[in-house]
Amino acid sequence: MKKIFVALTIIMCLFFTVTVYATDTNQETLEPSSSTTTLVDIKDSALKSLEDYKAAYGNDTYALAAYLLNIVRIYSIPFGFVGIVIAGIYNYVIGIRKMDVRDKGFGVMVGIVTVMVICQVLPLVFAIVVKGWRG
Repeated sequence: MKKIFVALTIIMCLFFTVTVYATDTNQETLEPSSSTTTLVDIKDSALKSLEDYKAAYGNDTYALAAYLLNIVRIYSIPFGFVGIVIAGIYNYVIGIRKMDVRDKGFGVMVGIVTVMVICQVLPLVFAIVVKGWRG
């Protein structure tokens, strides 16, 4: 019981320290116009790339699907590597003592690699099918 109380007290102290520090630094260094400008630039670049996809595919539905598949392709790599690291920890570190955890880590690793490969290949297959069969 004492360990739980001490752990919660330390976590609360760290939380309040980080909150106060983050509030002080944000007020001094962050300009409202720069963050607004950055968001507008991100929105404009996303709309421009969506318009490029509309010009390439000729259809709003296909363009949106291609745009979303491209975003999934880009973000699947870092999430896949983080998942592989976590599964590796389960497989090789925790799995040394517990065999069921080792099997779980290996199964998760195989699943993550499979999903990562699918996310990388799916935009190419989509482009080949839509461009090749539609003309």
